Amino acid sequence: MQLTIKNLSKTYDNGVVALDNLTLEVGTGLFGLLGPNGAGKSSLMRTLSTLQSADSGEINFNGFDVLQQKSEIRNTLGYLPQEFGVFPKISAFKLLDYYALLKGLGHKKQRREMVDDLLNLVNLYQDKNKNVHEFSGGMKQRFGIAQALIGDPKLIIVDEPTAGLDPGERVRFNNLLSQTGEDRIVILSTHIVDDVSDLCSDMAIINKGKVVKNGVPRDLIKELEGKVWEKPIHKNEYEDYKKQYQIIHSRLQGGHPLIHVWSDEMLEDDFINVPPKLDDVYFTAINSQSQRV
Repeated sequence: MQLTIKNLSKTYDNGVVALDNLTLEVGTGLFGLLGPNGAGKSSLMRTLSTLQSADSGEINFNGFDVLQQKSEIRNTLGYLPQEFGVFPKISAFKLLDYYALLKGLGHKKQRREMVDDLLNLVNLYQDKNKNVHEFSGGMKQRFGIAQALIGDPKLIIVDEPTAGLDPGERVRFNNLLSQTGEDRIVILSTHIVDDVSDLCSDMAIINKGKVVKNGVPRDLIKELEGKVWEKPIHKNEYEDYKKQYQIIHSRLQGGHPLIHVWSDEMLEDDFINVPPKLDDVYFTAINSQSQRV
């Protein structure tokens, strides 16, 4: 399976450029789409899921023109948006059965067998008679995956699925998500770097509507080997270091900034060369784009 996006552009009525000549290829498996808030991730997801049109460009999925053949695409598409509403006072079983009916699965017995199977898959079968609007955040997200899997879709899009989940629910959700990507394309749109690092065999980083980096995560990490240097500093030293070095990012450790610096030459002054991680790749790509603009 192959999803090909060519020169996709979208500008909203308020003048915001959401997608700027974006080109990308996605194959079978879990594909991570990383980017900060406002990078264009949700705009791309809505366009791929046929919820909005593009100004220009092409999207092809297994021979279908996504922008022109919307009905055909919807038959093979599963979508979990960043936020999705549910009807009040309707049980998980009844709501999932209703979604299946809307998707064209008319045979009652087969439909209900499929609903039971999906609820088992997402570990909600024991809660199938509970009202979905009373579920915890993690349970709602697992229910969201169940509805996205109705009809055995070959393209699944999930938009910021672990935002707001506690650590335990996030692990459970990611384990579930990894099971769905074995024989289909699953696009995981997120700003959480660890989710992509843990789950995805391929990825892209987008910002300001453009692809700024893409490839296999381990290969992108390998490109930075020997070039990432770490040092703890005091808060009042940050601006001075920023003027002297190319800071990738910083985080607090014990209440003090711990900076990561890019350099292909040895650094002294108590800097330690450390193995790069995917967040180093992410911030290096975002910073490099900002410097070019």
